[in-house]
Amino acid sequence: MFGSLAILLLTFVVSGLQQPTTGDPDHLYADRANLASAQRAAALWEERLARDPKDFEAASKLGEAYYWLGGHVPANAQRAQYERGIDSGRRAVMLNPGRPEGHFWMAANMGALAESFGLRQGLKYRGAIKDALETVLKMDPAFLQGSADRALGRWYLKVPGLFGGSKQKSLEHLQRSLTHNPNSTASRYFLAETLIEINRRAEARAELQKVLDAPLSPEWAPEDREFKEKARALLEKMK
Repeated sequence: MFGSLAILLLTFVVSGLQQPTTGDPDHLYADRANLASAQRAAALWEERLARDPKDFEAASKLGEAYYWLGGHVPANAQRAQYERGIDSGRRAVMLNPGRPEGHFWMAANMGALAESFGLRQGLKYRGAIKDALETVLKMDPAFLQGSADRALGRWYLKVPGLFGGSKQKSLEHLQRSLTHNPNSTASRYFLAETLIEINRRAEARAELQKVLDAPLSPEWAPEDREFKEKARALLEKMK
């Protein structure tokens, strides 16, 4: 009887010690490969922002969380996630326009919305995306391991030439992003796509192999795993 009581008390204590972790949005978001964890993190940042509308960190992290969620929820729920991400990024920009986070996540969500929902969305946001990313470049070219150059490389590839797109500029931005992190699976995968578009397929295969060979980043492991899967599939398709 006493042994059972001791076990019960120990379980209660351990549970109590673990409880704050389950309410830590940063800890939850680190486990974002589990969709429920990412959703809970976003809900907690929303609660923080509701309590303190001037909480820049909560607003900027919501922009990041909704970008991730938009790429992982069912198709009929994607638009709402990206739109929330855009709103969160804008809010972060208003709270602290001198920091890159809000500008970047606003642009990232706009770009994802444009890619997911067609040319009209792309044309609607193309100017705002470019302006926001160029703002990040002016503030901090190394932000998130060259993320602004990476995203601009994607922008120049996806936007039609008539509206400012350029495959050469796409190459330049993606190559520049790799100076900040040569092991970036995202930059190398996007570079491979651009190389395919200009019919440099041998170089594209080499970039895709580098994606597969790159070590997992402790901070970006979920994204790395997904880009490795994409690289494997694209290499197979190119055979």
